[in-house]
Amino acid sequence: MSFVPAHEIVQRAYRDGYAVGAFNVNNMEIVQAIIEAAEAERAPVILQASQGAIKYAGIRYIVALARTAAEAASVPVALHLDHGTDFEQVMACIRYGFSSVMYDGSHHPLEENIAETARIVEIAHAVGVSVEGEIGRLVGIEDDIAVSELEAALTDPEQAARFARETGIDFMAVAFGTRHGFYKGEPRLDFDRLRRIRELVSIPIVMHGGSGVPDSHVRKAIELGVAKINIDTELRHAFVTAARQVMEARPDEIDPRKILGPGRDAMRERVREKIRLFGSAGKA
Repeated sequence: MSFVPAHEIVQRAYRDGYAVGAFNVNNMEIVQAIIEAAEAERAPVILQASQGAIKYAGIRYIVALARTAAEAASVPVALHLDHGTDFEQVMACIRYGFSSVMYDGSHHPLEENIAETARIVEIAHAVGVSVEGEIGRLVGIEDDIAVSELEAALTDPEQAARFARETGIDFMAVAFGTRHGFYKGEPRLDFDRLRRIRELVSIPIVMHGGSGVPDSHVRKAIELGVAKINIDTELRHAFVTAARQVMEARPDEIDPRKILGPGRDAMRERVREKIRLFGSAGKA
């Protein structure tokens, strides 16, 4: 099947009390790993490309790889822009066929974030593309976007309600203590804040920085309205660890397939674990 708008599968997850995994892609093996996992678990899935992935692989390659996978898949697949930070980039992704985009205006003042996000929503919705917005900021690094501990700000629930209402976004990323990359120590998530946002906002919530979050925390977040969970770092770690083991065991190996193949297999199994944790297995 072709790409589906992400809001179709995320809104169903929100309604039925589970979450859809949004997994970052950079090359063919990663796309294959994610799709194979989704097929094995009979789960809807979101392939997402960050600014770094588009810079590395090129937007044409990203779309072609994802579209080839989606057309052969028997489960719903969306292609989503992760952390688009400017209007031109978001428009380019829409033109090239992404079925969902994220505009991250969280680094702007609230009024500017609302205005620019609403502008993108108007255009994207006119051509059937879903839109994710963000209010509040996460610590850590996501490609070229870095936020220090001092700069980080948790999402204000009242501002989140206004943001959702005035922009018309389909789902909303909020900051409640998660971070990009691996955590140093136990994550300290503000579930009271998330609960208040859920009370005030009637659209699905997105959790960024899902790598390394304890399973019990993930389940709690889903109970409180999180219906899309982004995972990247854990998948990279699984892939690279398996590839490194091959190179260490067979230092004379020069066949990339024999190095990248085990990485793909390890990532596939990690994605399957996440799908089951999120409750989306069997939901395709």
